[in-house]
Amino acid sequence: MNDTPPPHIDLIVPARNEESNIVPMLDALPKGFFRHIIVADNGSTDRTADLAKSHGATVIHEPQPGYGAACQAGLTWIRGLGDGQAPDAVAFLDADLADDPAELPRLCEPITSGRADMTIGTRINLAQPGALDPHQKFGNWLACKLIAVATGKRFKDLGPMRALSWPAVEALNMQDRTWGWTVEMQFKAARQKLRVVEMDVPYRKRRSGKSKISGSLIGSARAGTKIISTIFSLWWAERSVR
Repeated sequence: MNDTPPPHIDLIVPARNEESNIVPMLDALPKGFFRHIIVADNGSTDRTADLAKSHGATVIHEPQPGYGAACQAGLTWIRGLGDGQAPDAVAFLDADLADDPAELPRLCEPITSGRADMTIGTRINLAQPGALDPHQKFGNWLACKLIAVATGKRFKDLGPMRALSWPAVEALNMQDRTWGWTVEMQFKAARQKLRVVEMDVPYRKRRSGKSKISGSLIGSARAGTKIISTIFSLWWAERSVR
């Protein structure tokens, strides 16, 4: 008989005005898999927070707009649990059901088995037609290319569904509070030579509502500019230290 306790895995879901998606997303999560399901409400003006709370999620509020700000708020809440309460792993999932929550156990397994420090759900190969707009595909390609030039590490995607060991989370010392979050994480993971595993995952159009990024050309342009500027800022900071 194996008496080893199951790993403690926490999930962070950044969400802003996702009332039409939040309950189906929570219902689609694998039952009993996560120790804490943390919905980081990023200034929603609808019922996102109330619906998440009524369906058993821990809801925290981060009024400052920004994807990274919401993710950081989730990590701050976990740190606030106190000594001895750190999880073995943390997973991140968007609330829009574009990524399939059923894939999360597969994404977390390399972390909990000790084979990886970080996993990324890569959308490129299994995305449904139309799920990734042409400008999204180009932006992902360009960002990954720039990371490869700067660090030597090749990535396929900046997929938002990902998991990390808790020591990796702390080692990365994340700072970005906007759309540079994922690229900062991957740039730093490459520089610190973390063991990163990319895993193909299905990707579909968001279940309902309009994307905060790809829903408009202006939003996409702003996010793309932020992602590219983040790469150059991290690269320049390294050169300055040297």
